[in-house]
Amino acid sequence: MGASSVTQQTQQQPRDTERAQQAQDTEQAQEVRQGRDALGRAAFGTVRLWPRSFADRLTAPLPGLRAFARFAREGALRPRPEGLADIPQLPYEPGPLPRVDSRTVAVTWAGHASWVVRVGGLTVLTDPVWSRRILGTPARVTPVGVAWGALPRVDAVVISHNHYDHLDAPTLRRLPRDTPVFVPAGLGRWFTRRRFTRVAELDWWEGVELVPVGGAEGDSIEGGGGRRAGVRFDFVPAHHWSKRGLRDTCRSLWGGWVLTDGLGQRVYFAGDTGYGHWFSRIGERYPGIDLALLPIGAYEPRWWLRDVHCDPEEAVRAARDVGARRMAPMHWGTFLLSAEPVLQPLTRVREAWARAGFLRGDLWDLPVGGSRVLEG
Repeated sequence: MGASSVTQQTQQQPRDTERAQQAQDTEQAQEVRQGRDALGRAAFGTVRLWPRSFADRLTAPLPGLRAFARFAREGALRPRPEGLADIPQLPYEPGPLPRVDSRTVAVTWAGHASWVVRVGGLTVLTDPVWSRRILGTPARVTPVGVAWGALPRVDAVVISHNHYDHLDAPTLRRLPRDTPVFVPAGLGRWFTRRRFTRVAELDWWEGVELVPVGGAEGDSIEGGGGRRAGVRFDFVPAHHWSKRGLRDTCRSLWGGWVLTDGLGQRVYFAGDTGYGHWFSRIGERYPGIDLALLPIGAYEPRWWLRDVHCDPEEAVRAARDVGARRMAPMHWGTFLLSAEPVLQPLTRVREAWARAGFLRGDLWDLPVGGSRVLEG
């Protein structure tokens, strides 16, 4: 096993948002660097103690009885019939995965929040959901964009939070149990109970670096420089929450991931999030984000979902706030989770992008199954 070093610090968890912002601004990220022949093995399996609840990380209170009563009177979590009429028009164009090398960044949208990210010689899956149906919602309205058998070896998986449309047990059972998995604080036991052996739990602003099998010092670095040819995975805040059962509300954390290769190329996967102050903080800490994978769907009724799901206009603002050069929309056109017409997220994000004055070519509005390669 290659040499590794671990730096860890205890984090104070403030009780209000203002104190949280101040504390997060002064924290130093945990850093775990792995030798190329270990593929991160030394970073995993560390037992960490977490708070019983992460409710103090919420940026908005969860709905109370009054909100549930209103929802019972007037709420709807499915589009009206006229909003479903465009299901046959949802973009679905599966194709072969791009050919890549260790200097290439490429993304393929499998649907919803599931991406195949090729970066720094690694193949990374985000919130992989290959199931046709998830608990509590109709079957997916577009097929998975990448056949499971067409995937290369999966080098790592990142999970944003524990909701069923982002953490899918049947899909994860298809992975080898030694696949490195990066998860939010408090979610590690869910994986170790399922016999995953390389599970790293991270708090916000903590990071881990992985080196591809066969990587060498200086690979993927212009002109060498003596650094490892690794990919750094940093866990970052999101405006969301967690719950999977009746008694586990906010017992695990939620967030997004910033992936940075040895050349400094960066991909930001936002996971599931509403709009808010964390985006500008992420942009300050991780300047030069090349591509932001941002959610644009599941936003109606707005009064019910505003705090936890961006609408298309807010997603464009988030891309601006993090300083992303490009944006790829996600979290739409796959599962019917809310009341907006099925094609509306795409129409609105294109309009918002144009109004913001951004170049049309920098909006990677991919069909399910579509791919793009980052040109350096």
